[in-house]
Amino acid sequence: MFNRKGKPNLLPNYLVMILLLIFTLGPIAILFFNSLKSNQELGTNPIGAPMVLHFENYAQAWAQGGFNVTMTNSLIYVACTVIGVLLLGGMAAYSLARLDPRGGDIYMIYMLTLSTIPFWLYVIPLFILWRNLGLLNSRIGIIIMYIAFNSPFAIFLLRSFFTSLPRDFEDAARVDGANEWQVMMRVVVPMLWPAFLTVGLVVALGVWGEFQAALIFLQDDALLPVTTSYYNFTQRFGRDWALTSAGAVMMILPVLIVFLALQRRFVEGLTQGGMKM
Repeated sequence: MFNRKGKPNLLPNYLVMILLLIFTLGPIAILFFNSLKSNQELGTNPIGAPMVLHFENYAQAWAQGGFNVTMTNSLIYVACTVIGVLLLGGMAAYSLARLDPRGGDIYMIYMLTLSTIPFWLYVIPLFILWRNLGLLNSRIGIIIMYIAFNSPFAIFLLRSFFTSLPRDFEDAARVDGANEWQVMMRVVVPMLWPAFLTVGLVVALGVWGEFQAALIFLQDDALLPVTTSYYNFTQRFGRDWALTSAGAVMMILPVLIVFLALQRRFVEGLTQGGMKM
């Protein structure tokens, strides 16, 4: 569509963006409004803004749900998983992209295929293996599992970034006497840090919201992440919609803050690699 001056009419584009924005932010806004209401007001006004602000819902939910412990656990799981995935996945992706090992393409197809298998298809043998190794109900066990779950995606994505990078800088570093580890850490990684930031952000969001593995492989309340603790919290206070809404806001608020703060780098990292195989 064009206007009278022959320029494209962007009004339909803006209308579509506004509708998408409403569908995206509308539920979050309603959840935030409900977290500040009393149960009586929530019954009469389920989607509007609160008439009286009840900030005590957050303090009560924080204390009753034990979010101080579970959020700390989730931060530990996220930090250890991101470090492990970026370190191991980065080295594997660099090897596949630059060292040209035999069967590298077959290995990539193998990882891509395995990453599409649903978790529930191998949960029983994995549970038996973890029990025999003594890794059930332990932080190190769940961290190893998270690293294994997220490494195929990280290797696949980071390899596409490595292959899109010209080899000239690496060859110059090798001429100066640098070994492969120095080439990777001092030349490649500084040039592709938006890619590593993108992968780290995706992995962090996935680990923060992971529920199935933590529910099965962790039984100690002191080790539970925030998702499983919120599930237990809703089982106890399922009828208190204001309290459960406050707990949900506290659970998703760190994710929203991190994503909004790094969204430009996230998009830059996705567009830089081009997903080359």
